[in-house]
Amino acid sequence: MKAEIINVGTEILLGSIINTNSVYICKKLVEVGIEPIFQTSVVDDTELVKIAFKNALERANLIIITGGLGPTEDDLTKEALAQLLGLNLELDLNAKQTIENYFKNNNKKMTSNNYKQALKLKNSELIPNNNGTAPGIFLELNGNKIFLLPGPPNELIPMFEECVLPKLKTDIYLVTKSINTLEISESELETILREIEIYYPEIEIATYASYGAVEIKIIGKGYDLNDLNYKISRVIDTIDSKIHNYIYGFDYSSIEEMLVDKLKRSKQKISIAESVTGGIITSRITRIPGASEVLDRGIVTYTIESKIDELGVSKNTIDTYGVVSEQVVVEMAKGIYNKTKSDYCIATTGFAGPSADKGKTVGENYICIYTEGNPIVIYNQFKGTREMIQQKIANLALAKLTIQINNKLTLNKN
Repeated sequence: MKAEIINVGTEILLGSIINTNSVYICKKLVEVGIEPIFQTSVVDDTELVKIAFKNALERANLIIITGGLGPTEDDLTKEALAQLLGLNLELDLNAKQTIENYFKNNNKKMTSNNYKQALKLKNSELIPNNNGTAPGIFLELNGNKIFLLPGPPNELIPMFEECVLPKLKTDIYLVTKSINTLEISESELETILREIEIYYPEIEIATYASYGAVEIKIIGKGYDLNDLNYKISRVIDTIDSKIHNYIYGFDYSSIEEMLVDKLKRSKQKISIAESVTGGIITSRITRIPGASEVLDRGIVTYTIESKIDELGVSKNTIDTYGVVSEQVVVEMAKGIYNKTKSDYCIATTGFAGPSADKGKTVGENYICIYTEGNPIVIYNQFKGTREMIQQKIANLALAKLTIQINNKLTLNKN
């Protein structure tokens, strides 16, 4: 089964909102063995919605449309499909009653345009919405499955889980695994992976680069789940044998997710002193659920004075070696450790650009990981925009610490 997702809403194309629905839907489709092949976003325009839907019908047999089911004039998804398919819109009395009860139970005033949400396409099935007033719609047409779902994620996600997924069961298994790598380029990986892929034609291997990190995706599709898992495990073992030193994890959506998971498992704490990264490392960690269990604090010491006042960095060290130096980053890491006594402390300093001190280079940076009284210093020099350099430094710091924790966990097991 091939799927296309159509996102209806001018606000998406204006950049006013982030379209998280498509990410969620694609992941769920893949989990049940369905291949998403196209994703389209279209403004609130009847003719353009009709064109998008007509195109989808020509290339997919599962079409999921999100948005445009509200009560206002620019909510026109149902109307556009009714015109295109030559189907009448009918008032569903049960939906009408449900909408009236929703407003009554929530002490809200109901206006006449809300009845628009009780309309459904002829021969379609309404999907109940327990979190809003716009029911979804399910329609089977010439062997195609068509779903119309509300745009708000808090309405769409429960509806998808409870009502859409049960209608999408297939006999095909689709399994995806990932390998998280760092300090190896996508082009280097390409050469290695294509040689491996030759021996496993039914397995797809793809790479996704982001700020110096590369995620390897291994994707397999078949009718025998055990055979599929066996082949994918063979592929992973082969890749591991070729690039083991560049791998920092498996099946994590981000470096920070893996780091938080490892720290939680080992019941350890981390503290961070950031200069060049300006709080990026701390921010990325706090995006992960459960971060409060492992993060003690993060301090941004951007000026020389703050490094001296907050972390106890010696002015003499700064004057002698410069603020971007191994000596300063070590004192920063020691300073945050002295404040927190955390199991792991990270410090960063560097030049993100557009300029650097005399004799120094934009992109030059130092990271210090401080644990058990031992500083580990990583020097690197990155190219790119200011943001790219900062994110690359953050990636490197997070990954190096994760590797350090992995090594300790392995030693403890032995």
